Amino acid sequence: MSNLKMKEAALIYLDRSGGLQKFIDDCKYYNDSKQSYAVYRFNILINPSDVVELYAELGNHILHHPLKAAQVFQSVCFIAVKTLSLIGQLQTETQINIVLKLTHLPSLPSYCLDLCEFPLDYTSQRFYIMQGIVIAITTVTKYTQGARFLCSDEACPFSKGFQYVRVHVPGATESATIRNDFLCNLCSSSLQEDRKFRVLGDKQIVEIIATEALHAFQGYSKNQPFRFQSLTIFLRDELVNKMNIGNEYKIIGIPTCVKTSQTAVCIEANSITLCNLKVPSGISDNFRCLLSLTSSSCWKFTAILANIFASHIVPPGTYNLLKLCLLMSLVQTSDRNKESEDCLDILIITSDTLLVDRLLNFSINLFPHGIRHPVSTEIFPTLSRNKYGTGAVSIQAGSALLAKDGICFIGDLSSHKKDKLEQLQSVLESRSITVYIPGKKFGDDIDQQMTFPVQCSFWSFVDMDSSSRRNTQKNNTLIGQMDCSLIPANLVETFGLLINCNESSPCHPHFPTVQHTLKKAIDPEGLFYFASKQFTTEDFEKLLAFAKNLDVEFSLEAERMIHGYYLASRRIRTDFIYGSKLSASALKYLGHCILCCSKCSISL
Repeated sequence: MSNLKMKEAALIYLDRSGGLQKFIDDCKYYNDSKQSYAVYRFNILINPSDVVELYAELGNHILHHPLKAAQVFQSVCFIAVKTLSLIGQLQTETQINIVLKLTHLPSLPSYCLDLCEFPLDYTSQRFYIMQGIVIAITTVTKYTQGARFLCSDEACPFSKGFQYVRVHVPGATESATIRNDFLCNLCSSSLQEDRKFRVLGDKQIVEIIATEALHAFQGYSKNQPFRFQSLTIFLRDELVNKMNIGNEYKIIGIPTCVKTSQTAVCIEANSITLCNLKVPSGISDNFRCLLSLTSSSCWKFTAILANIFASHIVPPGTYNLLKLCLLMSLVQTSDRNKESEDCLDILIITSDTLLVDRLLNFSINLFPHGIRHPVSTEIFPTLSRNKYGTGAVSIQAGSALLAKDGICFIGDLSSHKKDKLEQLQSVLESRSITVYIPGKKFGDDIDQQMTFPVQCSFWSFVDMDSSSRRNTQKNNTLIGQMDCSLIPANLVETFGLLINCNESSPCHPHFPTVQHTLKKAIDPEGLFYFASKQFTTEDFEKLLAFAKNLDVEFSLEAERMIHGYYLASRRIRTDFIYGSKLSASALKYLGHCILCCSKCSISL
């Protein structure tokens, strides 16, 4: 009686939600094809809240026993097909494969799967929701949705028809659907697959990590040990190619334990949703007050920001040019504008790599997707064999793709090999990376290639004292007069900003920095300046998150200034005698710099 009531409730829900009409339309597609299938697959959209309101027991089945709930809808759909004569080729109920697609799960802790907790529940075979960032994807391969088997004994009644139909279920491997050791229930003879009825689908494997795990790639763990492990997601059919490396998603799926060459907990994805970063509605009162005090000038606010930025790393008033450029690059990253041309890459020429490294490392931690490239890993995607033995090639993200819509800090540029620098130059010029997949190496007949957009800003520095041949660097900060012979000139030109960070000149005495370093050695957590107490790191995080998503337009004065600059620079560069050596690639970033400063100054 209970099962009958659930079927009745399922039919009522399908009728009310429009699912029944969609099912009829899908049946029309199968019927018009005039082709017999072993399995007819149907997706049914389910709103758990509406089902629970209609009939609580059916809602409980959907949430906690999804395979049994699918059987209820399977029975209802089979009756509908036979009653309405929707598919003439359909013979048995087992040929209908129902996939329940959930719109959401209840907002309760018991339905959330925390990737940082251990152990993960993979025995209950029910839906969970999890959230993570994609760090690897595989190429698309095929899997068996369903297959028809016949009894090998021709005298057996089951040697014909569709009595033996095997359908893929969450967590099942290919061998669970297709094998040669199945026996007939009637005569115990072996079953043989009728290959012409095999139904194939697309499959892709994705690896994700928890958002909190990005701290491991930022070089900053707040002195608290933690562990993380990637989780494997199986995407099938309509979900294939719906997830991109570097993006963060919410996934509804069923945890399962897959046993191949090694045992691992995986998720059979049911639905996926792209996560959007929350944009703060405002900024701190201290910054609001500062803006009102500096409203008489459009540049005072920006200048003060650069002066007090990272005051617990370097004393206020030092490294102002570098800090201003870092702020410009930070606000230039946007969660809404996906134009890769808007990235602002920075290359720093310095002799004081320790403080510069600390300053850059602090800055990337102000963003969720700020990545410090580990020396032991690769900047760009790499290939490996898929560990689940599916024949697919796994593409590992690399630091650049993982830093999507953020900053990728690659450290000392001179520490990278020549081939890596050439690859970096190509990426900075094209803002994309192409991965070539040799078919012969990975057991395929044809070669493949996949192209990924690189949507992050690159930060790097060059240690002028690292070379055995220490070049004499001029104190003049003009780009055309800076000695950059340690790295290829073509690579230098691909960076948007080239900064000569020379704090050892007579205009920048060492004493404030030395005094600050000694104080930090005695009291690492101490705040020695009023600016550090009034404008906290959290205040800067809110300010940058708010400013980087603003839509800023050029004022008439700014457009005139840029136009005049281009005209003047064109005349200078075409003068063969007194012409400047300033490259054309450096000029294109002038507008970006003005726009970034505008975001910092008028963001409130």
